Amino acid sequence: MKDSPGQLVAALKPISDMGGNILSVIHERDPEADGGLLDVQIMCEISEGTLDTLLSQYRSQGISVLRVGEERFLVRRSIILIGHLIHTDISDTIDKIDSTGYAEVHELSMVMPAINEPSSAKMTIKSDCITDVNRALAILRDVAREKELLIIESLEGN
Repeated sequence: MKDSPGQLVAALKPISDMGGNILSVIHERDPEADGGLLDVQIMCEISEGTLDTLLSQYRSQGISVLRVGEERFLVRRSIILIGHLIHTDISDTIDKIDSTGYAEVHELSMVMPAINEPSSAKMTIKSDCITDVNRALAILRDVAREKELLIIESLEGN
């Protein structure tokens, strides 16, 4: 975008106007760059089907979009797993979700009180639609049954 006052706000406003959520903005000024242009990286969440409208607004403002990322995960669900998570190979459990291609484990935090004590983990799964999150949760329920883990699911979105 042009390196002039107000350009960054002009680039962010269409996202806000569409009800989008700006996750991060990387705006680096390079004094060595020619042409008075800046590279800006914006990560945001917007509703499905609004990307073309956003890109059209950018074109009308003279803002060039060089790349649109592939990240499309908008739905997240967190669950709690309790049991011998390390001894039953938590990485295998994560791989079963990540290998689906439609959902992935986004966050994992664990508490391990002692070597032979059951541990607990908060796992967040993300996908681009609730149907695929539910498919991933079904896989997780099967894994929990196989590994004799207790799974506590949130009531959010149900």
